Amino acid sequence: MPVKAVEIKKDIYWVGAVDWAVRDFHGYETPRGTTYNNYLIMDDEITLIDTVKYDFATYTLKNISGVVDPARIKNVIINHIENDHVTSLDCVMDLAPNATIYISEKGKKGLERFFDLSRWNVKTVKTGDTLTIGKRTLEFLETPMLHWPDSMVTYAREDKILFTQDAFGQHVASANRFDDEYEISNSPVELEDAVVDYYANILMPFGQMIKTKIAEIQAKGFEIDIIAPDHGLIWRKDPGKVLGMYLDMANGKARESVAIIYDTMWQSTEKMAGPIAEGVRAEGLNCQIIKLRATPTSVAIKEFWKCRGALIGSPTLNNILFPSVAEFLTHLRGLRPKNRIVGAFGSFGWGGGAVKESYEVFKQMGLQTVEPGIQLAYRPSLADEEACFEFGRTFARQVSEYHKGF
Repeated sequence: MPVKAVEIKKDIYWVGAVDWAVRDFHGYETPRGTTYNNYLIMDDEITLIDTVKYDFATYTLKNISGVVDPARIKNVIINHIENDHVTSLDCVMDLAPNATIYISEKGKKGLERFFDLSRWNVKTVKTGDTLTIGKRTLEFLETPMLHWPDSMVTYAREDKILFTQDAFGQHVASANRFDDEYEISNSPVELEDAVVDYYANILMPFGQMIKTKIAEIQAKGFEIDIIAPDHGLIWRKDPGKVLGMYLDMANGKARESVAIIYDTMWQSTEKMAGPIAEGVRAEGLNCQIIKLRATPTSVAIKEFWKCRGALIGSPTLNNILFPSVAEFLTHLRGLRPKNRIVGAFGSFGWGGGAVKESYEVFKQMGLQTVEPGIQLAYRPSLADEEACFEFGRTFARQVSEYHKGF
């Protein structure tokens, strides 16, 4: 755990905390851990941007104290009121009771559910409002539903830093603070994978809003040297890279490939997945096979999102979907995926139901489907395996045709 602040630009410091141990982030698996980033600007009016998760309050206060007495903080900007960014606010305000909190109107309404605000000076801000803190001017831009109603970003004009709360973050715990450092110590591919993982599991529903807000940032003519999110690495090497990745994902960019995501009771559905994958590969497409009970749900979501096509496999249990598959589809439905083509397969004993229910969920999500899928009784025969192979080939051809539209 770092115990010192890190200067990200002259007189601007990262003062957050690294959570190496978290693996369950409100139900979202985080195998790499995460960070809770917040930032301290040393100017005539010392300004703190965001706080951290309550459990890590002592770390951020220690980091702040390494730069300045927290009692000297004049302004606290809250870009986002989610628990992991705001629940240590009272610890900060105990040390800086005369500081003024700047927050969006919806943020203030939410913050009232966390704290008694009557004891603090709170000012609401909206898009275009500015705050001069000495040599610097900070400009606010509301970003509702990116990814909560209260969300906003703060732009430091003179330093060309965009503080983006959850947007453009990643769940990565690292001794490195910057993208270029992480790319050297790990790899650019690993960092890109973390961005896709974060987007797929958190921001997938908000693609249109992301495009709108990035366009708004560009229209304002913000020059950006650094993007400083509230999780993961800070983008200083090439902040345009993550903006481009977000636009690509919001526009539905995906690989011309197939994810086969399944679970199984007595290995019959599992035995179907193999020849289906061979059929997909026979048409020249790459294929990833993911067993749900052997894979974190967030990883399955990420792989679904990477591929243009997905096949969902489930045995029938009591005439409906197998529980782990139903859970996955419920999670996926909440993320409102778009621009993907899907199909279903599975086995049953004395009566089917899982494949039919899969298609019902696909239609609730508004996804393009390849019907009727394939299902078989008990264990697959050699003839069944051949039918699965042909089903894979047919699905792959449909994926390639659908992919031409993007």
